Amino acid sequence: MPALPWTDGLKLGLPIMDTTHQEFVDLLARAEAADDASLPALWNELVEHTTEHFAGEDEWMLATGFALGNAHTTQHKAVLRVLRHGAAEAARGNLAPIRKVVRELAVWFPHHAQTMDASLALHLQGVGYDPTTGRASRPENLPTQALSGCGDDA
Repeated sequence: MPALPWTDGLKLGLPIMDTTHQEFVDLLARAEAADDASLPALWNELVEHTTEHFAGEDEWMLATGFALGNAHTTQHKAVLRVLRHGAAEAARGNLAPIRKVVRELAVWFPHHAQTMDASLALHLQGVGYDPTTGRASRPENLPTQALSGCGDDA
């Protein structure tokens, strides 16, 4: 069983976010189970997916009133640095950092999803934001000042 199996407890009620999160969990499980020969390619796939995943969330935050340096976006940047460092180490033949980060991500992700991402999902729902079109159906609910925290003060 993977260190982080997908469960209904990770669902946030925003289908596009839930799908992306399930893909992340699945890629993490594949990386965890990978042999040394296939791990670097799977890790690169996880890095690419996570880069797109975070870019989407960052775009939604910016479009709906989050400050550029908000805590959620800052955490995304830090995690991506760690993922990219792992990819660089794997390219040098050192897989130990990736193996460690897989375990750490399995602990980090549920907390991130259930706090920062849950707050973002509620915020997006509150303003009627459609991530597909990039439009808010309830613009009157957009914050008057840029949010700098995690979105729970929206």
